[in-house]
Amino acid sequence: MEQNSFQTQYNVTKKSKIRDFYDKNKFIIFSSIIILVIIFVSANFYFLSKEKTKRLLADNYVEAKIYLRNGEENKAKKILKEIIIANDFTYSTLSLFLISNENLITDQDELITMYDHVLENNKFESELKNLIIFKKVLVQSISADESEIIKTLKPIINGESVWKPHALLLLGDYYVSKKQYLKAKEFYAKIMTLRGLNDDLYKQAKLKLIAISND
Repeated sequence: MEQNSFQTQYNVTKKSKIRDFYDKNKFIIFSSIIILVIIFVSANFYFLSKEKTKRLLADNYVEAKIYLRNGEENKAKKILKEIIIANDFTYSTLSLFLISNENLITDQDELITMYDHVLENNKFESELKNLIIFKKVLVQSISADESEIIKTLKPIINGESVWKPHALLLLGDYYVSKKQYLKAKEFYAKIMTLRGLNDDLYKQAKLKLIAISND
């Protein structure tokens, strides 16, 4: 009997403490629940919105390619430029490459500005970033000065990127176009020292070295 009385008193005391804790902290409890619900709903909305945006960009990219196939370059260019400023690392990059490869923009400064925008407003895996930098320099090499080209390519030629031999070839070709054959030879020769390259890259470098020697 005494044990049952003690148990009943214990339960009442426990409930009283829980009730007391609830009364003292109910504002914090309800606020925390509301915040968690808001976070959950917001996160769900964010991911759904992002997925919807991704699908829309994909549809627009396909539409631009259809315009290109039909010879409507201005319509394609307008859509691709809009995709670029949307700052989606996948479709902004694909759109930039398509504009560049199809020569849809002939203004070199405008095209370089687009490359800079994509590089500055998106996060890339290192090799993809190096590819974008390399393609930017392909555009720059037409008119940019030596120091600017070297500065842009420096992270690639000083690292172990898969684009390193391509960057060295580009620099060699740049110096050949300037008739600075000693500098060109230096960059072609560096390719011959790299290991594990495709045979075609060695062959290109070797042929270019022979061509310089025969000049």
